[in-house]
Amino acid sequence: MSDDPWLWEPADETAGQVAAALEEIGRRAGPGSFEELRAQVRRLARGQGRLRRLLDAVVAMSADMDTRALLQHIVDAGTDLVAARYGALGVLGEDGDFTDLITAGVDAEQLKAESGLPQSHGLLGSLIADRRPLRVDDVAADPRSVGFPEGHPVMRTLLGVPLTVRGTVYGNLYLADKEDGTPFRDDDEALLTALASAAGVSIENARLYERLKGATEQFQRRMLPVLPDLAPLRVEARYEPASELPRLGGDWYDATLLPDGAVFVVVGDVTGHDVEAAPLMGQIRNMLRALAFDRCGPPGLVVDRLDRALAMYGEPTAATLVAARIEHEPGTGYTVRWTNAGHPPPLLVTADGTVDVLAPEQHGIPVGVDPALPRPDHSVALPWASTLLLFTDGLIERRGQDIDAGLRQLAARAAALATAPLHALCDALITRQDAYDDDVALLAVRVPAAPEGGRGPAQEGQPGS
Repeated sequence: MSDDPWLWEPADETAGQVAAALEEIGRRAGPGSFEELRAQVRRLARGQGRLRRLLDAVVAMSADMDTRALLQHIVDAGTDLVAARYGALGVLGEDGDFTDLITAGVDAEQLKAESGLPQSHGLLGSLIADRRPLRVDDVAADPRSVGFPEGHPVMRTLLGVPLTVRGTVYGNLYLADKEDGTPFRDDDEALLTALASAAGVSIENARLYERLKGATEQFQRRMLPVLPDLAPLRVEARYEPASELPRLGGDWYDATLLPDGAVFVVVGDVTGHDVEAAPLMGQIRNMLRALAFDRCGPPGLVVDRLDRALAMYGEPTAATLVAARIEHEPGTGYTVRWTNAGHPPPLLVTADGTVDVLAPEQHGIPVGVDPALPRPDHSVALPWASTLLLFTDGLIERRGQDIDAGLRQLAARAAALATAPLHALCDALITRQDAYDDDVALLAVRVPAAPEGGRGPAQEGQPGS
């Protein structure tokens, strides 16, 4: 339905009744009275339409947990609600000076480059000091005005309201020059004040959300190990939390040198994303490391012992993982032996850019499901200067995309960076610029280059199981 009662569609029965009633009143009361009534109804309908847009803006703000995006939403909503040409939100620091500027109707970055941030004096200073709405019909004639800096659009009228968060002025929301050229009115001020009041709550929620997300990420990272020096092997790891939700995840990685000289590596993912997932991840990681030290045997045997240990828990505990032993035979080279418990397959990237997906037909189910089922082991020679990549499913999963497509994309990216420094390879494969639907853990192990005159897996080894 249109906001204008004279544009209501005939199919709207209520609108038709209102229009008919107004026509009847007009015939009885005369032309002057009818026009006045018509104007009142028009204003009422316009006010109801603006109220609906205000409520829509408040609902949208409450769902936005990114502070910067929220501030832009507030400026855009205020400009739209009041039909202003220009809008701005100046964020204040603890000293009362402006620290940031978000705009509508004018390019914020260009404005800051040419004019700098707003100054806390003049009309804006009055708004900061009074903490009350400010309405000016002629900016140039106001005695508090100090003019506009070079490069700033010249504005004639101004409406500003403070944004407060927990009793402290967070910033100022101000609009300039209505599109119809009229001064700002009482109802414009009331509408913007209502928006600012709701915005203060949304800003506080967004700040709390970001603090929670930061604390959650810090807790998760502190539970992950510091990787040891495993020279001549090189090892790098990365962890990235889910992009949207501040949740504790169960993704982890580990790498350690075993008593028999082999290197044990694992990447895993505990089922669930709640307050219990991260501590449980730590328990499983520590149990697996202890079993690997104790047994020094094939990864399948180690994970089988983990399965049996988890069966002693009162509640079911499930996790996917890839556990591997990297062994070195002098004069021969390196071999990896691994077992897969329902996890995405590792990738083997050779120095020439070839990528093998280590996904034999026979693989195991997640740990903690059925300890009676066997844990198959597989092995493959690691060519000189090759890189073994283990990762959790968050790296290759995207909404609306098949996980196999994500795996192919990852393989292509890794192939293009086959000879890049290991830290650069990891940085390129997992970055904060990507949006992750789930936590991501990545572990990369690089085999040294071939010794001079030596033969090794680069010439002899072929994948096997």
